Amino acid sequence: MTETTAFDRRMLEALICPLTHNSLEYDAEKQELISKSAKLAFPIRDGIPIMLQDEARRID
Repeated sequence: MTETTAFDRRMLEALICPLTHNSLEYDAEKQELISKSAKLAFPIRDGIPIMLQDEARRID
């Protein structure tokens, strides 16, 4: 694991859902942050989490 990956992981763990203010789960395979309470998946593009509702994908 590189320093960049470790830093990114800590940053991602500090983020919360902008709608519900609950914690998020990191999906490394899909490069998304999952908000189970909001039923949304926020994309991570080029290492940057896109925390906008309009950019999020609805999940069941």
